[in-house]
Amino acid sequence: MRPPAKTWAVPVPAGEVFSPTQRADLARAVALTEQQAPGLRVAVFVGDLPHGRVSAQAEHAAAVDPVNTVLIAVDPAARSLEIVTGEVARRHLDDRSCALAALGMTSAMSLGDVLGGIKAGLRVIGEHARMPC
Repeated sequence: MRPPAKTWAVPVPAGEVFSPTQRADLARAVALTEQQAPGLRVAVFVGDLPHGRVSAQAEHAAAVDPVNTVLIAVDPAARSLEIVTGEVARRHLDDRSCALAALGMTSAMSLGDVLGGIKAGLRVIGEHARMPC
């Protein structure tokens, strides 16, 4: 049996986006998503993505286990959202599931609720993830 998945998040400057309480809330949401989808690792990046998807892909590649990781990357200043899946993670989540997660996230984020948006996306990912074929 492999060890439980570790979550990682590249922190934003203190106080810029999330308070310590909000970060803990996000960590709980990530852990719950990983429990719902055994074998899938979940990562969240909130910060500057100067080159959009290319920057998100670089953050994904820096994950501990990128092959099994789905990354939600959000650049609040640029109002940008990217979901990047590793090779094995794609077997858990298809494009349609990722699109549904993105739709839920953008809906909340358009109202200024970045944390709520990420949590909504995590719920969709947890609900739609399936055992790989």
